[in-house]
Amino acid sequence: MSLPRIVATLAASLLLASSAIAAPTTAFKVDVTGNASGAPMILIPGLSSAGAVWDGTVKRYCGARRCHVLTLAGFAGVPAIDAPLLATAEQQLSEYIAANKLQQPVIVGHSLGGFLGLKLAADHPDQVGRLVIVDSLPALAAIQMPSITGPQMKEMAAGMRTRMLGMDAATYKAGQLQTLRTMITGEADVQRALVWGQQSDRTTVANAMADLMAQDLRQEVARIKAPTLVMGTWIAYKNFGTRDQFLQGYQDQYRQLPGVKIELADNARHFIMLDDPDWMYDRIDQFLK
Repeated sequence: MSLPRIVATLAASLLLASSAIAAPTTAFKVDVTGNASGAPMILIPGLSSAGAVWDGTVKRYCGARRCHVLTLAGFAGVPAIDAPLLATAEQQLSEYIAANKLQQPVIVGHSLGGFLGLKLAADHPDQVGRLVIVDSLPALAAIQMPSITGPQMKEMAAGMRTRMLGMDAATYKAGQLQTLRTMITGEADVQRALVWGQQSDRTTVANAMADLMAQDLRQEVARIKAPTLVMGTWIAYKNFGTRDQFLQGYQDQYRQLPGVKIELADNARHFIMLDDPDWMYDRIDQFLK
């Protein structure tokens, strides 16, 4: 091999090595606020959301206590990672709790973040002190088909992933906006969440949503030791069932979780912390007493 060829090969190898080293491996960004001596709280946002979705919650709870607000990799401008997001985030969050000596923190998770909180509490039950779930379910794909099988869940998830990745940019953005308007009441909040969605890596979003749709934690939640509060919603879907029917759906999904407390908001859509924060704070206050 000629000297120029050798130099070019070495340069290419070094470039590849440099790229591999530079590739992000952290599954979330953390913003820490509040009193260092206060009881710890970890707040996890949902799909495509920034940790800023919890700004009001942080103002409410993170003076006397120390709060750790996550934004997951690939969401809202945080660099994506190559590894599966949910599994990697769960493992790294467990390591983060141990490394920072957080004694049984309160875990607060919304939507996909709530699912991550459930998985963490089931797989690492001694690390979680209390668990607050904001409109999330152990088996999202089973909400309309309780008897759905694992293979059917995976097939549904794969189809959804293919559709999300196959959209052109304009169609994808229009779909995001339409979905957010069913999940959030205030238009200003819708537009803010849309910016986060547009800043999110589409492959990460599609993969994470498919992973969420394909999993079923309805039996695994029995391993959770932490007292758990679940706050759900129903008004955005009132054309598809009554309040009692939706409440029954939540109760069925969480049936294996001992002592779970389930509340349904009557004036909030999926983003309860934006639509009716006072109602949410009241329930959390009572739960944390």
